[in-house]
Parts: sequence; structure tokens; C-alpha cells
Amino acid sequence: QWTIALVVTFVSPSFGGRPKEDSVRPSSEPPEEPKSVFSSEYYCWTQWFDRDDPSGTGDWETLSDLLKQYPNEICPNPVDVEATTLSGTPAKQTGEVFYKYDKTSGFVCRNEDQKQGMCKDYRVRFSCPSAYCSEKVCWTEWFDRDDPSGTGDWELLSDLRTENPGEICETPQHIQAKPKSPLSSFIGDNIYM
Repeated sequence: QWTIALVVTFVSPSFGGRPKEDSVRPSSEPPEEPKSVFSSEYYCWTQWFDRDDPSGTGDWETLSDLLKQYPNEICPNPVDVEATTLSGTPAKQTGEVFYKYDKTSGFVCRNEDQKQGMCKDYRVRFSCPSAYCSEKVCWTEWFDRDDPSGTGDWELLSDLRTENPGEICETPQHIQAKPKSPLSSFIGDNIYM
């Protein structure tokens, strides 16, 4: 038998530092029981940053410099980084060589490493845990409306909304399902979400 929880986001899709403490449910963690084998952490992307241009030695969009220039707008330990040209072409599709391109350092394109002698102008953004998202994030309570008899355990969103009016937002962003009994009893089962 399965229970499910939905992650719901509220308010602004933009990024702008830590959220206010007045969200509907202040926790971004799902209810504790039962234990999950799935990740419950929610991540968001920061705004795009372009603090340098390729004049001089190259385009230096380092995390350390960006953290100084934009305090509280980037988490100190991002989980990912993305770089594109100012026109939106992903950095990895430009054919240029990058000196640094990782979540710890940020992004550096040095002119000396380029065949044409100059880097394109890049912008970067970072993926941060939900605590740094301006979107209001919360988990619903666990729902369990069906048992695994007959054709299976049917925890459909449409049915859950009907049976729990006002408890689930219009456009959930994520869903998580957990077995009610130990996971070992479900090994080999097909789960469709």
C-alpha cells in the first residue's frame, strides 16, 4: 500500500534571496513517516548573473566574486551551475575551452585558451536548496485513498482533490510516493507516476 505527498509552490517564480517565514507551511520537508528512499529536497535556480565581460583576460564569473557582489542572492554551496552566452546558447555548445566550469568555482573562460583569441560574453546561474528560493515551497500531508487490491493502488491526483477539497494546489510541482510497509516487500513492483 502506498501513500503520496505533493510538493506545492506558491507566489513568485523569481529568485531573490531567502524566503519570508510566512509561507502556508514553513517546512520544505515532507512529513517524516514513513521513511523514503526518494530525495525530498527541492532546488531552484538563481537569477542570471553577468558581472564580467571578455575584455582583458577573459570572462570571470566566479562563485567567490559573485557571492561578494550579490550577498544573500546565491547559496554558499550550490548544487549545480549553468552558463550560457548572453544570447542564451549553452556554454558547452559554443566550442570554446573553459578554464573553470563547476559548482564550486563558478565559470571562467580565458581568452588565452581560445583559438579566436577572445571568449564570448557569458552569464551564469546556480542551483540552490529551497531555503534560498523566493518561491514558497511546502509539502502536503500524506494521502492514502486506496489499497493495493484489484488492479493496484490508485492514488490519482484527480481523486485526491475530490476527496480532499482545498488541500492540494492547482499545479503541484513534484510528487513523492512511499510504501506504507518496508520497501523490501515492494521489490520488483512497477510504480507509475
